[in-house]
Amino acid sequence: MISPAIQSPEKKKGGRVLTGRVVSDKMNKTITVEVVRYVSHKVYKKYVSMRRKFYAHDEENICQMGDVVRIIEHRPLSKNKNWMLVEVVEKA
Repeated sequence: MISPAIQSPEKKKGGRVLTGRVVSDKMNKTITVEVVRYVSHKVYKKYVSMRRKFYAHDEENICQMGDVVRIIEHRPLSKNKNWMLVEVVEKA
């Protein structure tokens, strides 16, 4: 179930939308999402994968490890949590 405040991420101004894989769901109402992006190396011109982890708010605890999810930038919810779950793209 998607929160009614963020049903359409396109309407939200300034919020980045990222897609990644859930690597941890052990916290209550919080998931850890790993986002992988590929960038070109400046010297060798090969593509290198850059990985970054984000903490996202999952209000109903619906995500499990291995799910592919879409998250959106949000106001700070805690010390490390600045993202919110928009939708589950693919279940594990």
